[in-house]
Amino acid sequence: MTALTAKAAEPAPPPPPPPDARAPARRHGVELTLLAGAVLISVLGYLSVGIAATGHIPRPAARYAGGLAAAALLAHLAVRLRAPSADPLVLPIAFLLNGLGLVLIQRLDVTTPGHLTAGDQLRWSGLGLALFVLVVALLRDHRALQRYAYLSVAAALALMLVPVFFPAVNGAHIWIRFAGFSFQPGEFAKILLAVFFAAYLAANRTALALNGRRLFWRLKLLPGRVLGPILAIWLLSVGVLVLERDLGTSLLFFGLFVIMLFTATGRIGWIAIGLLLAALGAYAVGTFEPHVNSRVDDWLNPFASIERGEGPDQLAQSLFAFGAGGLLGAGLGHGQSFLIGFAAKSDFILATAGEELGLVGLTALLLLYGLLVSRGFRAGLALRDPFGRLLATGLASIIALQVFVIAGGVTGLIPLTGMAMPFLAQGGSSVVTNWIIVALLVRLSDSARRPRPGEAEPAL
Repeated sequence: MTALTAKAAEPAPPPPPPPDARAPARRHGVELTLLAGAVLISVLGYLSVGIAATGHIPRPAARYAGGLAAAALLAHLAVRLRAPSADPLVLPIAFLLNGLGLVLIQRLDVTTPGHLTAGDQLRWSGLGLALFVLVVALLRDHRALQRYAYLSVAAALALMLVPVFFPAVNGAHIWIRFAGFSFQPGEFAKILLAVFFAAYLAANRTALALNGRRLFWRLKLLPGRVLGPILAIWLLSVGVLVLERDLGTSLLFFGLFVIMLFTATGRIGWIAIGLLLAALGAYAVGTFEPHVNSRVDDWLNPFASIERGEGPDQLAQSLFAFGAGGLLGAGLGHGQSFLIGFAAKSDFILATAGEELGLVGLTALLLLYGLLVSRGFRAGLALRDPFGRLLATGLASIIALQVFVIAGGVTGLIPLTGMAMPFLAQGGSSVVTNWIIVALLVRLSDSARRPRPGEAEPAL
């Protein structure tokens, strides 16, 4: 009895700290560890390229490694201070993809000494990371973007229209060039259109829930006053892109529109209509547009130029590169993908990865893209506000559509469209835009994972 009384008199042990008090440190440790791994892999790739080309370690290796490490640490600190609950996988995946892209471009520079682009890509990547830090630091709440929906769409249409007045490059009016400087404004337009679509569909979610008028079977037409404005904006943007002959971005915007409309309405019929309209549009453009028609012919018979005695064209060289890579690849610096020509560093850089890293390396790259997209979708599912949910879905879909269109084109699954592989391919506008998308996904995931009072921090 005395022992029981003494035991009862002992003070109760302090309660354990709530799970969300411990989780942030563990999550930041995961992000920092993964970033260190991304830097290490990128540096090892850089060393492999240098040794394969010259037989010794390149001199600026230490400076290159230090620069990558400093950039990774700066981005990590920005996330830790301004988005402490953000998904710890998003930034390391983007950093690793960007680092591997720099390695592949450096490897192709070795065999094209008259056309060096790795330095420019490194500077554009630095600018993209700086904008990433600025967006994470300055945008404290993603819902602030909802107020600028119509300003976003006006700016997007202006950005898409301006290149029409500049000379075409490789058959497309998508570049603005002046004073030795060039960029693709359409790359920035895709973010602005995603903001507009998300804001407009979120604001009209009540009307979107209405039954509407039945067309056939279970498909019902949305009210015209709701669907009309957004459909007009989409048609106008795609029309401008067709005028510029930028069919890859046209396909991207079409897919973005259909995916976000399906996400907002939950009606699978819009996916069926989207696929039907895409097929009809592709047939019409492929029939009447000579530039696209030639790409369709190359897709249907990629070895026709060889049969005519003209030698392999770019698509045939790409397929040869994938075949030569085998399972484990030829090794960095030991492939022949530079024979593809001027597009080896942009449209066809995935062929270099397939030849020198093999099927294993190519699969790892595609899995990284898939993981990045899935984290964006996961953030969208966890967000409580309709605008954030739609915006996260739209931004993740932009990356997914680009990867599908480009990977499908260079492997012969679909006709080539001429886009840049996110982070991997040469293209300053592309890499800067994709870093902004990653910054927005970090901000959205921070809002999605931030625990309410009494809730535990979500697991990885």
